[in-house]
Amino acid sequence: MNIAITAHDTKKELMIQFCIAYCGILSHHNICATSITGKMVAEATGLNVFRFLGGSQGGNQQIGARIACNEIDLLLMFRDPINVQRNNDYYDAADLLRLCDVHNVPVATNIATAEALIHALERGDLDWRNIVNPTA
Repeated sequence: MNIAITAHDTKKELMIQFCIAYCGILSHHNICATSITGKMVAEATGLNVFRFLGGSQGGNQQIGARIACNEIDLLLMFRDPINVQRNNDYYDAADLLRLCDVHNVPVATNIATAEALIHALERGDLDWRNIVNPTA
């Protein structure tokens, strides 16, 4: 599966710890991320992470384009709803959530949901595209 990850600045350390904890599962999948989050996760885990631009420099839009083209199967987007760094962060997150809804991409915006999804991924429960469209 193709998994995209991104995190607001205040949630980057949480994303790193999450990826360290679930590195064994994540290593079986293709990981892509916005620039800084991807760099930090790759350095901490040794995972091969394809890096887009920084979130505020178009990386979130690059992930969104991949979602719109059905090239992302799961999005882990740790966001800080209390301390949004820039006004654009709110709209970028809302746009990604909307695209996930339109294209039926499972998304986690916090650690509790991310853990539920990663365990479902490990069990094979997230291979929904073959159920919805067996010829895909």
